[in-house]
Amino acid sequence: MGRIIVSHLGKAYKKYPTRLMRLAEALFPEYGDLHTIHWVLKDINFIVEPGEAIGIMGINGAGKSTLLKMIAGTVAPTEGSVTISGKVAAMLELGMGFHSDFSGRQNVFMAGQLLGLKTQEIAELMPDIEAFAEIGDYIDQPVRIYSSGMQMRLAFSVATASRPDILIIDEALSVGDAYFQHKSFDRIRQFQSLGTTLLMVSHDKAAIQSICDRAILLNAGKVAMEDKPEVVMDYYNAMLADRENKSITQTPALSANGIQTKSGSKEVSITDVYLVDSKNQNIDIVRVGQTVSLKVIAKCNQDVEDLVIGYVIKDRLGQEIFGTNTFHCKHQFQSLVRDQIVGLEFEFDANLGSGSFSISVALHTGDNHIAKNYEWIDRAVVFNVVNIGNHNFVGSSWLPPRVKCLP
Repeated sequence: MGRIIVSHLGKAYKKYPTRLMRLAEALFPEYGDLHTIHWVLKDINFIVEPGEAIGIMGINGAGKSTLLKMIAGTVAPTEGSVTISGKVAAMLELGMGFHSDFSGRQNVFMAGQLLGLKTQEIAELMPDIEAFAEIGDYIDQPVRIYSSGMQMRLAFSVATASRPDILIIDEALSVGDAYFQHKSFDRIRQFQSLGTTLLMVSHDKAAIQSICDRAILLNAGKVAMEDKPEVVMDYYNAMLADRENKSITQTPALSANGIQTKSGSKEVSITDVYLVDSKNQNIDIVRVGQTVSLKVIAKCNQDVEDLVIGYVIKDRLGQEIFGTNTFHCKHQFQSLVRDQIVGLEFEFDANLGSGSFSISVALHTGDNHIAKNYEWIDRAVVFNVVNIGNHNFVGSSWLPPRVKCLP
């Protein structure tokens, strides 16, 4: 149960120069084809095993939503096939299946029937749906007066009222408030523990990295990469950078298991990155709360007007713990010349929990690497944090409280 097989899947649409051309082709078939074919997706292949969680990623227009719609059966493929075993619940569009003039309660019954539930089953589940959605008396008001967040609450509550074998989500949770997002992801994790297969599209990197077992990157209508979420996320992050004269390479990381991603135009290159203690000794074992320094050395391969150096600390799952750069720290480099060497030290207290961490380093312009990426190196430094001398705690951050008794 809950298995998905996507085989040679493709979707194409007809493109007409004008609306009249569409009409003319229908009325006068003797004129032949008056359209061109635009392939949104082409030759997509992958398998999702029961209980597995897969994240679909890609820039806008990559075909993510179209792929999910074909898997859910709301859009017919042009070629290829999708084989699904098990009950499917899908949230493809906000309020999909809702009628704006009907009340929330009436829409629950309609949406539940679209999911294959019987009227009696929906009636039995209604108290749980109302309780989870937490929209109060609005349940009996027309959906047209709902906010987008309220629609999402009700739609998610209906879709997950009965545990499906396969749950498909397309960015719907992004419109919800923080409280309901936490509540929704808790339910998703609960379903995963019970064997539900998850297929989701999201630009929320933390969500994909924390929930998904694998990630699939779509680019130009094809599968560009399929791997662990952190590896795909690194590559995707590099793709978002300046597309002119950039290069992206992925090689085995020398200092840790996994893949190291490098990208950028190479106008400025990172020559050395290392982590040191207060005695300027290279370290890869750090105590909780210890003061350490990240040192970055870069060389200009040509003249550049502006250089920003930044870093981000990630946990073992690739989730970002903290990041900043010299733009935000008000310490930029200006008017650098070819062959000039620059060095920078970021000193900070490693208020981290026990575990394995990595540091990614970037050279760019502006406040982030999207506009102009000189070089980005993931897993430039890998280190382990150990707890020595502090009381036991859980989590990725060391935030010791001051405990006081209330009068």
